[in-house]
Amino acid sequence: MTLGATASNEDSWLVVIDPQAIFASPDSAWGSPFFADVIPRIRELAESFRDRVIVTRWMPTADRSTSWGAYFEAWPFADQPADDPLFDLVPAAVGLSPHPTLDLPTFGKWGSDIEAIVGRGAHVVLTGVSTDCCVISTALAAADAGAHVTLVADACAGSTAENHAAAMQVMGLYPPQIRVSDTAAVLAAR
Repeated sequence: MTLGATASNEDSWLVVIDPQAIFASPDSAWGSPFFADVIPRIRELAESFRDRVIVTRWMPTADRSTSWGAYFEAWPFADQPADDPLFDLVPAAVGLSPHPTLDLPTFGKWGSDIEAIVGRGAHVVLTGVSTDCCVISTALAAADAGAHVTLVADACAGSTAENHAAAMQVMGLYPPQIRVSDTAAVLAAR
């Protein structure tokens, strides 16, 4: 794994993708079996980034007249009101950021809302869940928008080990815009 300059930049922002009950619970159809392993690393990174941490949440508020309608038909357990406890942050993620959560009804969290916080062409360090859905969607959009992305592989949880590895392989094809690293290297560079 390589670190690259993006992770050592003091102006970097840590973005924690969707540390929510729906993705963490073993009882959830979307629960990652690796979530419990990555949350201590995410917490350690957040302590290092202090006030430069953004936490996102996926919310079930997408327009059902779009392809999201078919999506919710396929996953009816997730078609709940936005205030359902499924969408709460896990207790270990509460307080990771002094900023309000960025709540979006999209897989990818990169867009004008996040760019307004971190700035155009920012250096972002990505962690979270699920590597093979919301993390990859965020990383690729951020790279397309000109951000410098460091992906912390051991602080991301996939839906399965194979899907995590496949997503990491795809994101690893995007250097220098996306660099793959690990928690120890990111912390050592700060």
